[in-house]
Amino acid sequence: MNVTLQRATTPDIPLIHELAHRIWWAHYPGIISPAQIEYMLGQGYSDAALRQQIEDAGQSFWLVVADEQVAGFVAISKKAPATYFINKFYLDNTQRGRGVGAAAFQALLAQYPDLQELRLNVNRRNYKSVNFYFKIGFVIAHCMDTPFGEGYVMDDFQMLYRAK
Repeated sequence: MNVTLQRATTPDIPLIHELAHRIWWAHYPGIISPAQIEYMLGQGYSDAALRQQIEDAGQSFWLVVADEQVAGFVAISKKAPATYFINKFYLDNTQRGRGVGAAAFQALLAQYPDLQELRLNVNRRNYKSVNFYFKIGFVIAHCMDTPFGEGYVMDDFQMLYRAK
């Protein structure tokens, strides 16, 4: 399987929006409520929100391409010298268990050769994703409960990867 990353730009916003909705509705029921899914998608994946993240918030978006098909997306931000944060790492559910995520992660690391430390947040009940992050070398740094609006709280692990 050939997995590559392609830099996403504002013309890719409709594709990222569509991918996010498809992936979230396939993956998150049973982890968070449908109302919270709808709210969080509206907050983070509207065209305006994605444009702001790409243009103003300093997030670099990448499309994950597996065997010439877009299979998901990643967004990453630089926080300090050699320190980065993965804001988003989503794969279409049909790609899970095929090695696409691990290959995409290695391709992401190759884009940032100065990277020494990488963090991300993941819902504590999202067992499949937590286990995936363990498998590729992340550890749990700490637990965090972050109010998100409308009474919703993101109950996450912040996970940490240190380059070898």
